[in-house]
Amino acid sequence: MKIQNLVTVSIMVITFVMCYISSYNMIIFNGIPIIYSLWFLIFIIQIIVFIPSFIFKTEHYYDLTGGITFISTIIISYLVKSQVYQFDITSFLLVVFISLWALRLSSFLFFRVKRTGQDVRFIKIKQSFSWFLMTFTIQGLWVFMCLFPAIIVMSSNQNNFNSFTILGSILWVVGFLIEIIADHQKTQFNKTNKGSFISKGLWSLSRHPNYFGEFILWLGITVISFPYLDGYQFIALISPLFVYLLLNKVSGVNLLENIAEKRWGNDKKYIEYKNRTPIFFPKIF
Repeated sequence: MKIQNLVTVSIMVITFVMCYISSYNMIIFNGIPIIYSLWFLIFIIQIIVFIPSFIFKTEHYYDLTGGITFISTIIISYLVKSQVYQFDITSFLLVVFISLWALRLSSFLFFRVKRTGQDVRFIKIKQSFSWFLMTFTIQGLWVFMCLFPAIIVMSSNQNNFNSFTILGSILWVVGFLIEIIADHQKTQFNKTNKGSFISKGLWSLSRHPNYFGEFILWLGITVISFPYLDGYQFIALISPLFVYLLLNKVSGVNLLENIAEKRWGNDKKYIEYKNRTPIFFPKIF
C-alpha cells in the first residue's frame, strides 16, 4: 500500500476509534451518539469537494472547504444540543468563536489564493489522486482534532458555565486578535514590499505570530471544554498539542521556513532577523 493511502486509511480509523472511546453519555441523534454523525459529516464534505477539485486540478477551494466544514459541524451539533437545552451559554460561545474564526480564516485564504493564482504547496500534490486525497483527509483530521473538545461539549448532557469558560474565552480572544493583527500587518507589508520579508509589528516578536495566535485560540477552546471531559474523553486534551505539531511540523511553519531560507538564506538582514526572533513562541522581553 502506498504511504499516502496508508495515511488516509489510518486517519479515518484513528479518528473513528477516538469517537468510539468518547461516545458514552452523549446526546443520541438518529439512534446513535451524535459524535459519529459529526465524524461522518467532517470527512464526507472533504470527499465531496475533493472529487471536482482533482478533476479540474485546482486547490482554490481547499481552504474554503475547511471553513465550511468547521462551521457546518459546530452549528449542526449546537442545533441538536438545543433540543436538550433551550440555551446553553458555553455551547453558544463555542459556536460564535469557531464560526467567526473559520469564516475569517477560510475567506482570507480563499481570496489570497484567488489573488495569487495558486498555492505553492499544491503544485505537485494536485496532480496525484492519492496525494491530493490525502491532503483533503488531513484537512478532515485537522477539523476533527481542533473541534474534538468542542464536539464533546456539544454532545454532552451537561450545561456548565464556570471559570474555565471565562479563562478559555479570554485565551480565544487573545489568540484571535494576534492572528488577525499579524495577517493584516503582513498583507499591508506585502503591498509595498513584494519579495521582501516582514520584521515589524508582531513579526518582530515571532517569525510566525499568526500561527502562534491560532495555537492560543484553540488552546482556549480546549480550556472551555475541560469541565465536560470524563474518562477516555480526556483524550481531547491532545487537541492543542495536535494543533502545535500540525502548524510547526506538517503544513505551516516548516514549509514557510524552507521557502524563506531559499529566498533570503544569504541575506544578511534576514540572517540577523532570524537570529534575534523566535520561530514560534514570541519574544516577550
